[in-house]
Amino acid sequence: MSPAAAAADQASVLRKVTFRLLPFIGLLYFVAYLDRVNVGYAALTMNADIGLSAAAYGAGAGIFFIGYFFFEVPSNLIMEKVGARRWIARIMVSWGVLSSGMAFIDGPVSFYVVRFLLGVAEAGFFPGMILYLTYWFPWAERGRIIAAFMLAIPISSVIGAPISTALLDVSVFGLAGWRTMFLLEGLPAVILGVVVWMWLTDRPALAHWLTPEEKATLQAALDRDHLPSDDHVHALKGAVASPKVWRFALVYFGLVTGNYGLGFWMPQIVKGFGGLTNAQTGFLTAGPYLVAAVAMVLWGRHADRTGERLWHFVLPAVLASSGFLLAAQGGSPALQFAGLALGAIGVNCAAPAFWALPTRFLRATAAAGGIALINSVGNLAGYLGPSIMGFLKERTGAYGAGLLALSAALLVAAALAPDWGARRRRSLALDADPV
Repeated sequence: MSPAAAAADQASVLRKVTFRLLPFIGLLYFVAYLDRVNVGYAALTMNADIGLSAAAYGAGAGIFFIGYFFFEVPSNLIMEKVGARRWIARIMVSWGVLSSGMAFIDGPVSFYVVRFLLGVAEAGFFPGMILYLTYWFPWAERGRIIAAFMLAIPISSVIGAPISTALLDVSVFGLAGWRTMFLLEGLPAVILGVVVWMWLTDRPALAHWLTPEEKATLQAALDRDHLPSDDHVHALKGAVASPKVWRFALVYFGLVTGNYGLGFWMPQIVKGFGGLTNAQTGFLTAGPYLVAAVAMVLWGRHADRTGERLWHFVLPAVLASSGFLLAAQGGSPALQFAGLALGAIGVNCAAPAFWALPTRFLRATAAAGGIALINSVGNLAGYLGPSIMGFLKERTGAYGAGLLALSAALLVAAALAPDWGARRRRSLALDADPV
């Protein structure tokens, strides 16, 4: 077979795999992310109802990530052993039940407890999905594929913001609007958990929807990523001991600080501009995420087309940092909103480019453990970002100081991403991961 024919066959198989898997797992992440951050919309009325101060809300919103941290690596290792179909189904059903359970909290303590348990239940979902994508897509395709998967983040705000704020004015079974929102938005995760069991395929070899020839073509493409290299890490012990893995964890920590600091507080910041209803706040909050969704797709395609990953992370991280700085210093609501929009675009474009980097050199069990380790350490910032915003808001009476902290976190992430101390680098033609 000629190289051109082989490339055409590979492209055809990858299109088939993409259409089979990507819309579905994107939907799963949409539901997961909405259930994770809908507390930001609930806070518009929930905080006053159950007596949450700004600091208490920030701590409770972020405590999700403490539970997430402790169970992330074990969860991913279990998925590697039992398969994505079983484990992702378990994750979704348990988190859906707990997400709906948020409807019945009655004070700060129950708020903290259910948010913590929600983190425990969801632990392993995101790194499990990143690992799962490595089973099906070669590294050269992962920029656009991870960007398409993570499109669920801004889309969850584009669609979820107006729906969630609209539900604040709806009562089911006599429940307050924010309780109704939690109750209804947790149910899709439970339903989809059952669908996962029937739809997801663990590995290409088990795909009844691929012909033997298609399986062989796909496996050949994946095997080319596994050619021996001194940089590749295969064992869990090697991943845990790798300075490169820990550097990526710190970089991701900075990115997540900005992402969740914005996600959990943006509805309240926007409503603080004055004169907005909850519904207007939801639609206005959705705007920057709609632009971010388009930018993510285009940026991911550009990364694949050029074969470059590092600066496709650094540049949007710097953009986000600049946006938060503008929002902190802006003298008018228009400038503040423009800064928030730049922050949303930057953090969403940076994330897919980031995840293409560690999946380049982590292999086998090291991939399961290393991806989970990076994600779990990084997501501790999901506690820091919202908490520091709440703490500084309570101390200063404004959001400016918290936004400056988010700006600094993104700038540090951008600075840490390149391995400035490396003596030698392989050329871009040989290795598109110059970290």
